[in-house]
Amino acid sequence: MAKEVIMPKFGFTQEDSQILAWLKNEGDPVEKGDPIAEVSTDKVSMEIEAPEDGILSGILYPVGAVVPVTQVVAYILQPGENLPAAASAPVGKPAPAAVVQKEEKLSGASPVAARMAKEAGVDLSGVEGSGPGGRILKQDVEFLLSHPQASAGKVNATPAARSLAAQAKLELNQVSGSGPEGRIQAADVRRASQAGPAATAPAVPAAARRTIPFTGMRRAIGLNLQASYQQIPHITLQVDVDMSASEALRVQANQMLPAGSKDKVSLTAVIARAVVWSLARNPILNSRLEEEEIVLLPDVNLGIAVALDEGLLVPVIQQAQGKGTLQLAAELREVTERARGGKLRQTDLQDGTFTISNLGMFGIDRFAAIINPPQTAILAVGQVRKQFVPDEHGQPVLHSVMTATLSADHRVIDGADAARFLADLRQALEKPEVMTL
Repeated sequence: MAKEVIMPKFGFTQEDSQILAWLKNEGDPVEKGDPIAEVSTDKVSMEIEAPEDGILSGILYPVGAVVPVTQVVAYILQPGENLPAAASAPVGKPAPAAVVQKEEKLSGASPVAARMAKEAGVDLSGVEGSGPGGRILKQDVEFLLSHPQASAGKVNATPAARSLAAQAKLELNQVSGSGPEGRIQAADVRRASQAGPAATAPAVPAAARRTIPFTGMRRAIGLNLQASYQQIPHITLQVDVDMSASEALRVQANQMLPAGSKDKVSLTAVIARAVVWSLARNPILNSRLEEEEIVLLPDVNLGIAVALDEGLLVPVIQQAQGKGTLQLAAELREVTERARGGKLRQTDLQDGTFTISNLGMFGIDRFAAIINPPQTAILAVGQVRKQFVPDEHGQPVLHSVMTATLSADHRVIDGADAARFLADLRQALEKPEVMTL
């Protein structure tokens, strides 16, 4: 029987995704788990995997199509098997005109390939990829990394700038770039095209106005948080925590790891363990408001905010309530690496129930975060700093102190509920032994 390949749902409020590329062609043999298509919501690009071994058949949507979640997009057939009689593409939302034009040419790189290239400092402009229509895929970047001479000798320009220059019959080596390290942007080519020969002289002034399009992930994040702050009455409470014992626990945990282990326990992992313990004692913070009901959720699916160049993602550690500090540390490292490498799985972004946002690594002492709907609370933590604290005799003693700020949905959570959670969290971090009692 033909196996349906459906458009997955990556988030609680997601309604559709756009097909960025088919990584396999009609009639190609596939194995279970093979990536067969790359799709994108406004916030993240991910791959659809083959649900079983077989032959990819009946591709229903072209590149650029916007498809509702759970809609069938293709089938996996066994040898000799035929497509269902009803296999036809329902009418979906068309892609924006700019996207359709881009995807018809299939220029540029997949998000995964683009991120890999950026991290490695590889220029992909002018590279012909191995994907459909010349799209640059992950394996193409891997080839360039192992054959650096393949990308040498090219003018430093974006693909969009190259396309515009070709249309305007401009030589790129005569255009001054305003991007990083003199990279030629599309705006530079437009400016040169409008100004004529004079544009090939001096570089663009440093004070020239530059803009960043409010689209894609940046727009999705902005609109989501705007709606959260407008619709959810935030209440914020703050505590200072003595982190001396937690830092000692982290050092001890790392000493227990095998030599050469990559799963080093970070302070975020220690905080995550304390948060999970505190949520078990204060389940109202691990809840969701659904119309006329407050739903207390059985699992703690802990979101950890990860900052990327494109914006903020919140990958999720599923069922964190049954995991100790070492396991949380390992899963935190894995999911963070997947987020930064553009390799997130569908489950990595689903069903978060509570989020931790840590800006301590940026030198921030304290801040208040905005709740990530449909969750009802988020914890913001700053850096661990040295601070004199009076002892029982009033004498100043130097301690390691961290400020934790809880933002909670006041429709669901009272101030006393939030205060009790923070009190338990402070106890767990200052006396980690209570979590094992």
